[in-house]
Amino acid sequence: MNARTPTPNRSLSHVTDWVFDLDNTLYPRTCNLFAQIDLRITNYVMDLTRLDFEAARALQKTYYRDFGTTLNGLMHQHEVDPDHFLNTVHAIDYAPVDPHPALVAAIAALPGRKFILTNGDVGHARAVLKRLGGDALFEHVHDIRAMTYVPKPHRAAYDGFLAAHRIDPNRAVMFDDLEKNLLVPHEVGMSTVQVVAGADFAHEQVDAWELDRSIGPHVHHVTENLAGFLRELP
Repeated sequence: MNARTPTPNRSLSHVTDWVFDLDNTLYPRTCNLFAQIDLRITNYVMDLTRLDFEAARALQKTYYRDFGTTLNGLMHQHEVDPDHFLNTVHAIDYAPVDPHPALVAAIAALPGRKFILTNGDVGHARAVLKRLGGDALFEHVHDIRAMTYVPKPHRAAYDGFLAAHRIDPNRAVMFDDLEKNLLVPHEVGMSTVQVVAGADFAHEQVDAWELDRSIGPHVHHVTENLAGFLRELP
């Protein structure tokens, strides 16, 4: 931790603004919903670049790692229309997301405002929330368009979100499945929770680095069961 990073409050009793990632956070990675999107992204890259599947997949993951999202890489390197990309890759079957009344109740019981901060778009978020049974849970969905297409983990994505909703980071918490997306929240004073898949989760479309569990100081809490974690908060 550097000298400019606030000391985190790890109890969460101080939190008034609860900020959740969407994909693989509000629904379990094991339902493989994002695997559908991931494959559609690969096909999009294939159509755009005329690369074969393996080469397109490697390029997709490179952009994802280096630019925060594949879309951001495609916009920078290929001038892709973001609306066309988002509409294409989110044309999926949402049936794998089961209703989750326990999670909905746990989030509803939290004191204060609740937000979604996602590198996806609002339509995708609303489709997921409808399946979960939590259509009215959140104050606002701050999506990739609201970020002006600069995604997490870039600092600008968080700064714009916090400013737009007048959130004091010292009274907020960020939940995300990717530990890299918790670095900036930690640096600005938010509490952080990494929501991880079970230890036995494996999928051929997920690279090992995407499932990393960090022991770094920017990850304050780790849970495999978000509903249970929230219910157990004092």
